[in-house]
Amino acid sequence: MTTLTNAPLAPLLTRLFKEAEAATSPAAAMYSSDDRARMVRSKTEYLDFYGNLKDLWLAVSPETGTLLYMLARSTGARVVIEFGTSFGISTLYLAAALRDNGGGRLITTEFEPSKVMRAKANLREGGLIDLVEIREGDALQTLSADLPETIDLLLLDGAKALYPEILSLVESRLRPGALVIADNADFSPEYLERVRSPDGGYMSTPFGDDVELSVRLG
Repeated sequence: MTTLTNAPLAPLLTRLFKEAEAATSPAAAMYSSDDRARMVRSKTEYLDFYGNLKDLWLAVSPETGTLLYMLARSTGARVVIEFGTSFGISTLYLAAALRDNGGGRLITTEFEPSKVMRAKANLREGGLIDLVEIREGDALQTLSADLPETIDLLLLDGAKALYPEILSLVESRLRPGALVIADNADFSPEYLERVRSPDGGYMSTPFGDDVELSVRLG
């Protein structure tokens, strides 16, 4: 029996995934597939793009969420950093792992105020809010200071173009053996080149259809 498979979290996640599947965003029609691909990769247009799509859930899949829980649990993670809270689904999976590891601290960051409010409500309903600090604002600022001395796991699931910059902000605090999980990393070739480089300090491999899994070597 785990926090993940029991009430209140299990029924909450079931409901949230149903809501995410049913949700629509009128603003999404503003962008063609080519526009989306360009703006996702842009280091200058991401705030406008994600701001216009603030009603979209942009949630991890249930499979990826379960993977996050398993990785955090199996490594005994106690300190987790998350880039890109959205409505807090991935945050719930990671916080559940911390609970089952005996406690810890999860710092997550989200620049859209309405999503911060919803994520906090979901974390309260899931009984996990005490483990989580949500920093509101651009992650280039919110993660630039006041980080824990040692980080066990980093999840990158925000603006894809910023993956290299966010990694640089926290890299010095990643312990040897720390995991870095990047969702939809194919949209950030610069990031993939860095973590896959033989001299980059990581061992990295694609995992599943849309996750890049890396381990900090030293």
